[in-house]
Order: sequence, then structure tokens, then C-alpha cells
Amino acid sequence: MPPLPADEARRRLAAARIGHLATVRADGRPHLVPLVFAMDGDVIYALADPKPKRGIDLLRHRNIAANPAVSLLVDGYEESWERIWWVRADGTARIVDARSERETAIALLRAKYPQYATWTTPFGAAMVMDVERVTSWTM
Repeated sequence: MPPLPADEARRRLAAARIGHLATVRADGRPHLVPLVFAMDGDVIYALADPKPKRGIDLLRHRNIAANPAVSLLVDGYEESWERIWWVRADGTARIVDARSERETAIALLRAKYPQYATWTTPFGAAMVMDVERVTSWTM
């Protein structure tokens, strides 16, 4: 089960439209959520956006405040299993409210997702993840 070449793994990670973010809850159990994100170099950005949910005070943000170790997984599945793959970024995250990193997150996400380009409702805090390791697999 070979890994993807490092540059291809990073390209697929950055291009993915959705990922799954794993954080650790206060009770030590994993917490996994789907996530839209943008990547710039070795940094991944995501926002608490005002889509319908319980608000912008997110459990994943509270988890990161208590334990900043996170993983983001993206994958490609096809019925022809010769083309399946996954890429995982492991790193350390922080939550930012009113710094330039939050503005960077907004700009990058607006550039990647047309849905954000015209969004006028205020965004919440940003998650900023420093990628420390990228691992991958393919057939």
C-alpha cells in the first residue's frame, strides 16, 4: 500500500472540497466533523460560519483550546479501487478571533468556495492549523 508522492499528496489535500477534522473532546473521546477549509503552504484555515447549526460557539473550537492536536483527512473513493486514495494532515491548531490570520482565512475561503464570496453574515472565529506531517495512501 504505497503512499502518494509528497507533492501529489499536498496537491490533493489543498484541492479537496471537504475534509473531516478530528479533535479530542474533554473526556478523551474523538470528535469528528466534516469541514470546508483552505490551505496555504503548511497552514490550513477554516471558519465558524453562520450556517444553520447551534451557533458559532463550536465544540471543535473548545476541544482545540483544551488540546490543540488535530488531524484533517481527505479522500477519493471510486468503485474502481485502483483509484482510491486518502491524505491525512496532522498538526497543531489554534483558534483566532480578531487577528490577521482570521482575515487570511476569510480571504482564502472566499477564493476557494463561491458560496463564501458573497456571504454578508459575520463569520465567527477561525481555526488555524499548522501542518506538521502529511501521510497518504493509494492503491
